[in-house]
Amino acid sequence: MRSAVAIPAQLAAAASLLLLPVAPCFALASAQSAASGFGPLDPAQPTGVAIAAIVERMGQRESAFAKARDNYTFRRTVKVDTVDDDTNKTSGEYQEVADVSYDNENRPTEHVVFAPQNTLKDVMMSPADLQDIEHRLPFILTTEDLPQYDLSYLGKQKVDDLDTYVFDVKPKVIEKNHRYFQGKVWVDQQDMEIVLVNGKNVPDDLRRGHEDLSPPFTTYYEQIDGKYWFPTYTKAEGELHFSGGQGYLSQNVHMRSTVRYTDYKQFRAKSRIIYNGEDITNNTAPPDQPATKPSH
Repeated sequence: MRSAVAIPAQLAAAASLLLLPVAPCFALASAQSAASGFGPLDPAQPTGVAIAAIVERMGQRESAFAKARDNYTFRRTVKVDTVDDDTNKTSGEYQEVADVSYDNENRPTEHVVFAPQNTLKDVMMSPADLQDIEHRLPFILTTEDLPQYDLSYLGKQKVDDLDTYVFDVKPKVIEKNHRYFQGKVWVDQQDMEIVLVNGKNVPDDLRRGHEDLSPPFTTYYEQIDGKYWFPTYTKAEGELHFSGGQGYLSQNVHMRSTVRYTDYKQFRAKSRIIYNGEDITNNTAPPDQPATKPSH
């Protein structure tokens, strides 16, 4: 989120004298306080399996899920609110409902079906916000992603009816123009897939006058078609502190947002074409005609 409250340049200096800076407030929300059904955390080491093996298997399952997800369509409903702390009522709102699918190159395509007028006043949606909604709120941790993160095993925990392993996750190195997840993930002990995440996308842009901030969030996953765990609901809430500068007013903005992922439907199945024991899926020649000249 970027601040949208500007003040005239000639008043900026005077305003900066009247508004005292406030320490940033980006504490991670506790998933235990955000949802019921959490059992006690057992910090004992898992028995019969190495932590490294758990992480490896999780990465493999998450990679398989990432490929399977490309064969599904779903509806994504986004609502981002600013909240008046005096009344606890919405003071501005951004909404969008879009149907999402993936093309033959596994790139997401969106068809917006509902987008009322944006009434946000104190902040405006930034490109980072839109990218977070598309890529990072529905967090997955594939084998390809694992080298970017440090994972620390925290223990075992019951979440509703699920037995889970809990890991603390943080980026090893933050590279310029890249954003990462930092927080906790809960991994189902049976399916070895992420079923809950709680944390924050980092880093925020803290440069005065260029601040781009985001609140902590929790994403819940549900099993679809009895096999993979898909994100179904994200809630984010927090107070963002904009320190002002370059004509922008220092302010605290209470943000509250939800993202719902519904109507998952499989629209294609990747298959191979086998002819005479040979995979000719990518060949353009008909089966009775060789795709290449035979060698002599």
